[in-house]
Amino acid sequence: MDARFSKMVPGPEPHFVLQPAWMLEAKSLYFNWVRQIGLDPAAYGTHSMRRTKASLIYRRTKNLRAVQLLLGHAKVESTVRYLGIEVDDALEMAEDTEA
Repeated sequence: MDARFSKMVPGPEPHFVLQPAWMLEAKSLYFNWVRQIGLDPAAYGTHSMRRTKASLIYRRTKNLRAVQLLLGHAKVESTVRYLGIEVDDALEMAEDTEA
């Protein structure tokens, strides 16, 4: 197995998963950038960047439906959990933004 296209997933039963070369290259660039600005790469992953961007968009627009589409979530409830916001407030806002 070519190491450039695989990633070891730790756990009770460690295994390899295939990842496209572009994804591995993007992660490498990201972690190099994090190191260059003096941050600990272990504390700043690519997923945290995704979540931060979604949270910022939601905070600025309060448009839950837009964030749901950007994240590719099928259900608005998934987006609510992902953002960590109150379910009742989020569902009310979602109803207000739907056509």
